[in-house]
Amino acid sequence: MKSILYDKRDKVAYITINRPEVMNSLNIETMYELGRIWEEFRDDDQLWVAIVTGAGDTAFCAGADLRELIPEITSGRLKISPTMPAFLKNFPIYKPIISAINGFCLAGGTELIQGTDIRIAAEHATFGLAEPRWGLFPAAGSTVRLPRQIPYCRAMEILLVGDPISAQEALQIGLINRVVAREELMTTAERIAARICRNGPLAVRSIKESALRCYEIPIEYANVLESGYAREIFSTDDAKEGPIAFLEKRKPVFQGR
Repeated sequence: MKSILYDKRDKVAYITINRPEVMNSLNIETMYELGRIWEEFRDDDQLWVAIVTGAGDTAFCAGADLRELIPEITSGRLKISPTMPAFLKNFPIYKPIISAINGFCLAGGTELIQGTDIRIAAEHATFGLAEPRWGLFPAAGSTVRLPRQIPYCRAMEILLVGDPISAQEALQIGLINRVVAREELMTTAERIAARICRNGPLAVRSIKESALRCYEIPIEYANVLESGYAREIFSTDDAKEGPIAFLEKRKPVFQGR
């Protein structure tokens, strides 16, 4: 049985962590396969958006497999790296990525969603970084990303206390976009993906890249960088097609060039 399912439908990639018997936790094989699939999605020009989820209704991802992955790290056989493709850590993908969070989203699960752009959770989902409770470190980017994505004091409570939070609390602090009924989770994610796919793909990717790359530099330099992205997009065929379609009162037909 494949530990990661990868399905392509039209312009949307579906990535499913497929280890429901262990709450979709990640062992070494699964972690490397997930990283490989992210790379394949990044490089496939036919795919415009990805939806990542977990198999079953219980868990999105409960983090590292405590029996298989953690001993490899604590023994030193598996080195902690500044780049971890499975978790989208220091591994930028400028196509939009949507998380469909269908249950427990703990430890590495919470770390993974921080690398995604739009996060939809089922009502029963829970989030948290329990690593300090067991003397461990959330090494997949949370000490870097979480304080940048939600208010500092809430990030530090999640990082230092280690207790889980509900989907509603995650929504209130801005960790996720919305909470929906369990049966509406995938249809909501697919509706958002379909809406993004109606937009110009070059514009979407450039907007995401600009947002990510401009975030950490002084605003005067960020404005220069943003202008460069804008100039590139306004020179494309898609940028000509969009306004013409608007004036002709029809949907634009974007070619990605």
